[in-house]
Amino acid sequence: QVQLVESGGGVVQAGGSLRLSCAASGRTFSSYAMGWFRQGPGQEREFVGCIARGHVETSYTDSVKGRFTISRDNAKMTVYLQMNSLKPEDTAVYYCAAALTGSSNWLPELSFQYDYWGQGTQVNVSS
Repeated sequence: QVQLVESGGGVVQAGGSLRLSCAASGRTFSSYAMGWFRQGPGQEREFVGCIARGHVETSYTDSVKGRFTISRDNAKMTVYLQMNSLKPEDTAVYYCAAALTGSSNWLPELSFQYDYWGQGTQVNVSS
């Protein structure tokens, strides 16, 4: 069992930055690929990005490439989402998720591939 708790959400003006954190507890954090998803108002949950358990490979959806960066600190059992140049369309509830894997470079991009989810943190970007 893995528990995930996101933090760092808030209100920011367009062009600003936020860093989200996702703290994990429970099973061995380094055994999991970690992902970030978001769900905007009236929208379905969508993939934002993920980082392999080997914390080298990353993958991002096209709309955030060059603006968002995912990193992880296995010693602190925490994954981060650095969000720069934020846009109003980035407004959403952001969720982190964990996918158990034996592969050091697997990059899961689909929600069903994840085993555990956090409760989400709200990000509001004003224009």
